[in-house]
Amino acid sequence: MKGTAVVFEDRGKVQVREVEIPEPTASDVVIDIECSWISIGTESSFLRGERISGEQMYQPGDPWPFPQVAGYQKVGVVRSVGADVRGLSIGDRVFASVSGVANMFFDHGGHVSPAVTPAHQVWKLPDNARAEDYAGMVLTQVGYNCGARPWIRPRDTAVVIGDGLVGQWAAQTLRHRSADVVVLGRHDARLAHLPSGIARVNTRRVSLDEALSTCEGVHVVVDTVGDMNTFGQLRRFMVRDSHLVSAGFLGDRGTVDIQSLREQEITLHTPSGWTKKRMDETRSAIEAGWLLTSPLVTHRFPVNQAKAAWDLIQTAKASVLGVLLDWG
Repeated sequence: MKGTAVVFEDRGKVQVREVEIPEPTASDVVIDIECSWISIGTESSFLRGERISGEQMYQPGDPWPFPQVAGYQKVGVVRSVGADVRGLSIGDRVFASVSGVANMFFDHGGHVSPAVTPAHQVWKLPDNARAEDYAGMVLTQVGYNCGARPWIRPRDTAVVIGDGLVGQWAAQTLRHRSADVVVLGRHDARLAHLPSGIARVNTRRVSLDEALSTCEGVHVVVDTVGDMNTFGQLRRFMVRDSHLVSAGFLGDRGTVDIQSLREQEITLHTPSGWTKKRMDETRSAIEAGWLLTSPLVTHRFPVNQAKAAWDLIQTAKASVLGVLLDWG
């Protein structure tokens, strides 16, 4: 089967072209894609050639991880279903994660249409759902998971490191759980997307002492960018029995001194990937309207302009947040 995909041909090189797609099996769903959502942090790391698998860093001597089909999240309409698939029908609007591709470094990818996807990686969307609300649901789930993981009481202080998408959704989730939330970021344009009731701190201008001067201690720290230095600075504000949620990509710098955490009895959470339960909960939260997604979309491109999207991502980081590719 032939299809179209966004392909990382080599380090820093993006092309939209025809690709080979495996024929669907009895357990697969074939989907015509409407839009896909770029996961800027993760996909940028792959485009730079930093990873050869999920969290595994590229090392000299490893096979160069190109070409590859980027991404892992999109929304479309079901074209066909395999004989063993239940609960999905032709014409359903669905979210899909990774889909099959051939002749690539990885045998799966996200920005590809038609998408041949195992049924267990497909979620039927509510009636009248807008594609852009759900197109980033894997990444939305990461932020939701970060905010849902730690034990927290109403009015406890939660500090989120990072003003990107995961930080935005972690902050929304913690706020929904009645925490007092502070987001530490470096980009005013991104911080401006936070809903009211969440404190915004640009760490280029405001010190941690000033930002946390009125709180009586920090109960939760969520690191969405892999910034152990900032976590180290926050340690003196953290109360006993507090929580650290680490979701940022740390590469080979992810060393945590467990004994030092023991001094404050800090619980460490290391969320990664996605599960059906969390994806179901994320879908419900989006449908309920408290987990906001499409308001975070700052740019949209036709898929044939994917290279322009990536040029923008790499040159205008401060103003870019959610980026959609339209397949229409």
